[in-house]
Amino acid sequence: MTTSLVTGSGHLHFSVKSFKEQGCRQASWVSGIAFRRCIHKELFRSAGVSKLLRVHGHDFSQAQISQSRSPLRTITLSCLRDGTTKCFDFAVIGSGVAGLRYALEVSKHGSVAVITKAESHESNTNYAQGGVSAVLGPLDSVENHMRDTIVAGAYLCDEETVRVVCTEGPDRVRELIAMGASFDHGDDGNLHLAREGGHSHHRIVHAADMTGREIERALLKAVLDDSNIFMFEHHLAIDFLTSQEGSETFCHGVDTLNTETQEVVRFISKVTLVASGGAGHIYPTTTNPLVATGDGVAMAHRAQAVISNMEFVQFHPTALADEGLPIKPSKNRVNAFLITEAVRGDGGILYNLAMERFMPLYDERAELAPRDVVARSIDDQLKKRNERYVLLDISHKPRDEILSHFPNIAAECLRCGLDITREPIPVVPAAHYMCGGVRAGLHGETNVQGLYVAGEVACTGLHGANRLASNSLLEALVFAQRAVQPSVDHKDNLKLELASLDSWAWPVIPMSLGSNVLSDIIKRTREVRKELQSIMWNYVGIVRSTSRLKMAEWRIGELETEWEEYLFRKGWEPTMVRIEACEMRNLFCCAKLVVSSALARHESRGLHFVVDFPHVEESKRQPTVIFPCSSVKGTWSTLQLHKQQHC
Repeated sequence: MTTSLVTGSGHLHFSVKSFKEQGCRQASWVSGIAFRRCIHKELFRSAGVSKLLRVHGHDFSQAQISQSRSPLRTITLSCLRDGTTKCFDFAVIGSGVAGLRYALEVSKHGSVAVITKAESHESNTNYAQGGVSAVLGPLDSVENHMRDTIVAGAYLCDEETVRVVCTEGPDRVRELIAMGASFDHGDDGNLHLAREGGHSHHRIVHAADMTGREIERALLKAVLDDSNIFMFEHHLAIDFLTSQEGSETFCHGVDTLNTETQEVVRFISKVTLVASGGAGHIYPTTTNPLVATGDGVAMAHRAQAVISNMEFVQFHPTALADEGLPIKPSKNRVNAFLITEAVRGDGGILYNLAMERFMPLYDERAELAPRDVVARSIDDQLKKRNERYVLLDISHKPRDEILSHFPNIAAECLRCGLDITREPIPVVPAAHYMCGGVRAGLHGETNVQGLYVAGEVACTGLHGANRLASNSLLEALVFAQRAVQPSVDHKDNLKLELASLDSWAWPVIPMSLGSNVLSDIIKRTREVRKELQSIMWNYVGIVRSTSRLKMAEWRIGELETEWEEYLFRKGWEPTMVRIEACEMRNLFCCAKLVVSSALARHESRGLHFVVDFPHVEESKRQPTVIFPCSSVKGTWSTLQLHKQQHC
């Protein structure tokens, strides 16, 4: 892969050229392994079907082809009906707000498969506490929201994208309300608009401190009531099915692993939308659910999609610090419990353990500074004072108000012996959100034909170098809607001819290895996962340096090579799949993308703070872009399974 900064104003549209003179570097992730093993020629077949779905997909022959335009291209495929291959007009990967909202719209134009890694409700959306930012108050304006977004994004935001999102956002919120989402209202009967860090006005629509859960509930209900949408739970996306025509790449669907039945299921689709969330689990502590292993970004990178701004990893400044609780949780949390930005927006004050307020020392906005500033300030306090957490105090506010605004946080803390109406909350930064991702245009389009992105997996240019609080759900809603019409147009102008699917090698279930070998592989993979997370936290965390980034690059490369060699010594084949190995591939891929991007940016901007270049450089105010480069030999994590070397 080739990593560079691009020229121009920071627009993330595809007309930009690589700027070789500014920070362009060739990534050095080259595996020392030559795949000499034979790939089994037989195709894995099974009659198993999804636990939730016992009907096959939509026959493409039913789709109407638009007569007003010539077809984009002719695709030769087949749609087998043996239980392992399913055909749909649209495939949606992810069941958060972006995926579900898109599915509800495109279902009016064809059949939709929603493919989700765990239960349908298990997404980053479900864990979002704060709310949705939108201009709904009489004293607010689109210009105010734009200014706040651009300032928080350290002036790296794409201004056109910011204007689109801030302008269209209010209508998207009203649509949610019309669908049955219930948000808090004030005594005057109007929506209660909260304020969070970085916002100049009250504009956060919320449902107490469980906004994401309420949005997910409303959308899932609508999806379950839609007869044209089929939900596939416990299906892990493995790799996109792509073909090459000249310099263009086309996406035709995705291979998945049913993690309950251990069966491979192939989805053929005219259009694929990726809304699979972020990659928080490249770090040891994250607010993200366990499913957030960067699958969408990694698969898109392997499919030759352009990736952008991966160095900008947002660490939420206030995750619950379990070691500061009176009663420790009985077992380690899978994901850190988030203490929403709205606590500071409501007047919460940050103290160190000596009960000294410290935020005014770092920024005139104090606790209402953007997240990158607050996270770095807390990190500095912890390092200077050799402490493990700081304190967030909201107890000076009226008890009823606290319990009304933050019932979920109050209940969780009370389970651990802490009454937030009387005592401060122990908090610590945790990996929270990827501002970078798959490079997208104004309608969620990527450089791969037929592949669209929305939500955290996408890099639309809205967030720039740092996401403004509560802009993520807004972006997901806006781009889910904007991707609909071009997706429908692509579907209607696609002509399909049926033939053989054997051009794509099938993923293989490693049953032949035996239970003892599989147990060893799973154990070692879990150890490697922890080692990778430790490297990322220690070398690619909140504060970085060039030497430590280079050390991370080397150590990750060595760790990946060692893990791959271990697997193949044990008899693992390059086309074999298990959830542990698939996630590990994706974690390696995303970690390398973050490090490569970080090394390419020779300045400190937003979430990327590097001590060697501590200041913002106007000449560097450009997005970091990772272009696909076929001349660079890839590792197992960076090559699609169906393109692995055969003998």
